[in-house]
Amino acid sequence: MYQWLLRLGLYGLLCMVLPAPVKAATRIVSLNLCTDQLSLMLADRAEIAGLSPLARDCSGSVLCQKAQDMPVLAPTAENVIGAHPDVVLAGQFTARVAVKAAREIGAHVLTLPPASSLADIPVQIMQVAQVVGHPERGRQMVEAFQKRLAELSLARHPDDPVAVVYEANGFVGGSNSLPDDVLAHAGLRNLSTVAGITAAGRVPLETLLAQQPDLLVRDRSGQGYSLAQAMLDNPVLKQFFSKKHVVDIPASLWLCGLPQTLDAVDLLRQAREGLIQTEGTQ
Repeated sequence: MYQWLLRLGLYGLLCMVLPAPVKAATRIVSLNLCTDQLSLMLADRAEIAGLSPLARDCSGSVLCQKAQDMPVLAPTAENVIGAHPDVVLAGQFTARVAVKAAREIGAHVLTLPPASSLADIPVQIMQVAQVVGHPERGRQMVEAFQKRLAELSLARHPDDPVAVVYEANGFVGGSNSLPDDVLAHAGLRNLSTVAGITAAGRVPLETLLAQQPDLLVRDRSGQGYSLAQAMLDNPVLKQFFSKKHVVDIPASLWLCGLPQTLDAVDLLRQAREGLIQTEGTQ
């Protein structure tokens, strides 16, 4: 709770300190999936000179349909220079050569770290809104986000059901991450936190089952099928987790910190309520 209040304070400070641009940006280039989607929500379509190719990938982008007719640019220095941007948005750890080129040609560059909690989302919305020249849109989006979050969030209890975010190849969602925070706001404890798994990593199926989590959270939104994805259909998992103990959450809802991430909170709350109803009838 203290961390949430602290970050809300940072959001309020950001709104007061950052001046609104005199005019909206006229040529925006985004080099990162998360900034792609924030651009699509906050900027005018005519202002966007290019998004990353990932913006059109529906396995990772919740706004993939909206991005289908938008220009895309591979995140290279040559493409950035050729686009003549006045604003370039990027992730903290991606496209570093392209970001350097953008700075060298005088573009306003904003790099965002991956969101690690729901509290990061309003701050990043306002950062992008200010840079692209639409701070009022950002404020309205943040207000709607905070209102919905307050309606969805549940108080935390030490006996909340335990959920595991189980991904292809046996990877589990780690603690101190955006999925971890989403689980907490939905009234669920993350297995990684309970079992002391400090970072996302591969967990053998036997170890997973020995922990006896109450809810299995899967992602079935990926394209195609692979041996790694086949682990999600292991017969042992189907035997151990009945229908009420399984929920499918598209990875696109929490790959990036977006207003749509609250859809994951909603889906997980519904799954939690199903668990409680099942226990009440036994």
